[in-house]
Amino acid sequence: MASVSLPEHAGVVIIGGGVIGASIAFHLAEAGVRDVLVLERDEPASGSSGKPIGGVRAQFSDPLNIGLGQRSLAAWREFGARPGAEIGLRSVGYLFLLGDEDDVAIFRQGVEVQNELGVPSRIITPREAHALCPYLDPGTIAAAAYSPADGYALPGAAVTGYLRAARRHGAIVRTRCAVTAIDTDGGTVHAVRTSDGAVRTRAVICAAGAWSGAVGAMAGVELPVTPLRRQIALTGPLTPAPPRIPFTLDFDSTLYFHNDTADGLVLGLSDPGQEPGFDREFTREWLRPFREAAARRVPALADLDVAGGWAGLYEMTPDRNALIGDAPEVSRFLYATGFSGHGFLQAPAVGEVVRDLFLGRTPFIDVGPLAATRFDGRAVRPEAHII
Repeated sequence: MASVSLPEHAGVVIIGGGVIGASIAFHLAEAGVRDVLVLERDEPASGSSGKPIGGVRAQFSDPLNIGLGQRSLAAWREFGARPGAEIGLRSVGYLFLLGDEDDVAIFRQGVEVQNELGVPSRIITPREAHALCPYLDPGTIAAAAYSPADGYALPGAAVTGYLRAARRHGAIVRTRCAVTAIDTDGGTVHAVRTSDGAVRTRAVICAAGAWSGAVGAMAGVELPVTPLRRQIALTGPLTPAPPRIPFTLDFDSTLYFHNDTADGLVLGLSDPGQEPGFDREFTREWLRPFREAAARRVPALADLDVAGGWAGLYEMTPDRNALIGDAPEVSRFLYATGFSGHGFLQAPAVGEVVRDLFLGRTPFIDVGPLAATRFDGRAVRPEAHII
């Protein structure tokens, strides 16, 4: 893809070749939008979408996030037929471990909303949670929230599948082509300048993940996105092989773990000491709080050896909800970013939504509350089910 020449003109320029940009490109090109151009500063899925396994779920507390998750889950299940690729989807379920009655009350409310919207989630007992995840010490939790429809898939395969299909529909994907400026005049986009030249266009879609703040600034649009390193550890193959377990998360400590694709486990934790920034080097200091949390909830995992790991960037917003919309100050500057760890699971639905916003259609769900301008009045979207 790096050898593709840069066109002089594009009907729309999508900045970012991760799963969000790839989904948008596919949905636009499939809908017949001509001259769709994707610009990626590195290689596709080299940013936040590069993680080995990505969770997919609809277990949220906010109906808007539930709707995006539900729509996306349906699309992930049909990915083999449309757009046509194997993404290793495993519907193992999501299991939230709840340490006290206050957390149970929060998730019970969430389950009620989820059930109303068709999500088959439920509150289960510690004994039932242990049956699903034998690593758990059931005496350490008050209950758990479980949805069997959730699971995980392979983000890299999804990005490749979306982009391959987008190219079949006529889209151009240009890699190792960094955007350096966006020319605007009178509130209208005129061109996108890159390390390889300029492209004339009247429409830009920012899907640049952790780099979206800088991209928005090029057009005079404020996108409050902060990069934050998140890390996972890989055990490598274990003997005996681990049982098939749900994607398991301890709500109190943010510890999580699940199977990988090679008879091992993926281990993670939201490190409370991590400072914002673009550092993507894998380090091991966060394993100490992980092991401390594991000793309390899942003692068998506390002393597991770690074979290696991965570090990537979450694209954080002030309320940890996405930014999706059409900038009012610059005509035809759209954005889909700031997913705060939920981008992969919401990507199919977001591709649909942005396609419809671009074409002037009414999307299947109202994403107006996710506009970047919501922070002007300090309005935030409440979401309890986040790690």
